[in-house]
Amino acid sequence: MFLRSIPALIVGGALLAAPVAAIAADRGPSTPEERKQALGYIQDFQAEPLNPKLQPEKEWLTLWMIQVPDLHVHVCVFFDKLPKGDKKNSQAIFNAMFFSQIAFVIQNPDQQNGPLAEYQAGVEGALRVYEVLVKSNSKDQQPFLDDLINRRNAGTLAQWVKERAAATCHN
Repeated sequence: MFLRSIPALIVGGALLAAPVAAIAADRGPSTPEERKQALGYIQDFQAEPLNPKLQPEKEWLTLWMIQVPDLHVHVCVFFDKLPKGDKKNSQAIFNAMFFSQIAFVIQNPDQQNGPLAEYQAGVEGALRVYEVLVKSNSKDQQPFLDDLINRRNAGTLAQWVKERAAATCHN
């Protein structure tokens, strides 16, 4: 399951963050230009999530989020039912959630109601990217994500996110 790859992702992120800690300590808050650049990169990724030419943008965005002291994204596993590894684009869907949460945090700097709205934005962003992926290859359909799209269309996705966050997130 995708959940098994989460510890590797966290360890990898921690290893990446360790040498960056010294840089982050010296850098100031994100600039308006950087936030605009980040939103552009997120938009590029959402339009073409599998485009290998976007790898430098994804790396810049991840590193930037580690470095900036003024922006924080809450991490919670919502998609533990995705196939493990690269099968059916699980990594692209996870990235879509993370990047959508970054966009939400940038666009809503005064959000004081906890991470729930951020999670909602992340799940919805992941579903939009999933729809792009399925449109380009219908064999990539996943019943779990199709169910979440049905919930979104029925207006019950927010309740699912709230219940899932209460059960699995420790923020």
